[in-house]
Amino acid sequence: MKHPIACLAFFAVLLASPRFALPQDSLPLRAGAATSVITPELGLDIIGGFVPSPSKHIHDELHARCLVLDDGKTKLAFVVCDLLGIHRSLSVEARRLIQESCGIPSDNVLISGTHTHSAASALGVRQYNSDQELDDYQRFVARRIADGVRRASNLLRPAEIAFSTVDVPEHLFNRRWLMKEGTAPVNPFGTIDKVKMNPASGSPDLVEPVGPIDPKISYLAVREPAGRLVSVFSAYSLHYVGGVGDGHISADYYGMYCEALKKLQSNSDSDPPFVAIMANGTSGDINNINFRQPRPRKNNYEQMQYVAEDVANKVHASFAILTWNNRAELGARYRELDVQWRKVDDALLSWVQETEAKDTVSKKNELPFIYAARIKRLANASPSTKAPVQVFRIGDVCIATSPCETFAETGLEFKARSPFSASFMVELAHGYYGYLPTPRHFELGGYETWPGTNYLEPQASVKIMDALLEMSKELER
Repeated sequence: MKHPIACLAFFAVLLASPRFALPQDSLPLRAGAATSVITPELGLDIIGGFVPSPSKHIHDELHARCLVLDDGKTKLAFVVCDLLGIHRSLSVEARRLIQESCGIPSDNVLISGTHTHSAASALGVRQYNSDQELDDYQRFVARRIADGVRRASNLLRPAEIAFSTVDVPEHLFNRRWLMKEGTAPVNPFGTIDKVKMNPASGSPDLVEPVGPIDPKISYLAVREPAGRLVSVFSAYSLHYVGGVGDGHISADYYGMYCEALKKLQSNSDSDPPFVAIMANGTSGDINNINFRQPRPRKNNYEQMQYVAEDVANKVHASFAILTWNNRAELGARYRELDVQWRKVDDALLSWVQETEAKDTVSKKNELPFIYAARIKRLANASPSTKAPVQVFRIGDVCIATSPCETFAETGLEFKARSPFSASFMVELAHGYYGYLPTPRHFELGGYETWPGTNYLEPQASVKIMDALLEMSKELER
């Protein structure tokens, strides 16, 4: 007799595995997957911290991981890059090249960054605009993305698809904490927020986190008919893990997960190779630090390897009871929203002037001076934005995107309100527009709401959600 917990897990996966919509005239699905190396030359600055620093060593290669699906009428391309984020103009150029070389419409291509904090910048000049001329590294990445999608298209073959979710809450912690009265530190602008990002672990001043986590890994698995896996496209709402060597380039846990999942396949060395993909879900306020209980200091890469292997093992274990289909209706919608840049008022501009008047060489890397420079650029932002949002339909599964570091509660809201039986979000797609707090978080303050960390108007999350739901309903019809 099966253990009751195992039985419950079995039925949970069945409930999470929707039947794919099968139109009467649909053709069998085809799929292909490939990777492209996008590792930069040494010496380019690593971004992710407040002050960029030159790269000195490549610990592991960075990739653009690509999956193409074809239902006989529509092709979709999924691309996840081992980058902190990408500028909108890079996505525009990569999708132009893809449409030119593969015939896949640019609106049908999803390109996102993982948010590794140990990669060179693909954001170009750090200005608040939606259009820019690409630098050498951005052009290289755009071409390598297009090459990866073209190679995946070359490998299209009959396939079956399945969807499921796995709960893995133990690596996720909301990093925004309500602090005891009078204990929150002064922010760079000289005022006190109600919450603190990344407080000291185990501090007696902690009250409670001010938001949820999203514990589910959502994934699409694609295999050859009754055969080996072609690809697994996953999304998990974990910001990043970190803990790299000085000046090291690394894909972080995202890349390690992909390698670990590949090693778990019995035919991992087959040709064409299996391609695992891990996108970032909605993790703008989530990280891997347990603030209630400090953990012992670990060696470089130790924690990210632990997280990657644990997540890969749990995803792999769920494959045994997937329900496979050889048909799935595909569809896509893409829009660019006129969400406004965050306004800089006169009081904030006065603060910038006062701060810059105190500037010295020794202080230029301190937070007030860093934010004074960011806010000055924000005050001169381009007149309008082109905030990209996108929705994919794969049978009864819906994937929506945001170009921001999106809070977990936004991802949970989309799952709850989407008209599709199975839905999830991917952040940092087609652009990098800073953090995306919900309106209530602006009242609480904290790092993710500061001007210069947050680029968009306080209602941006509402406008993006409205657009995603509207596009989802269009695809449902």
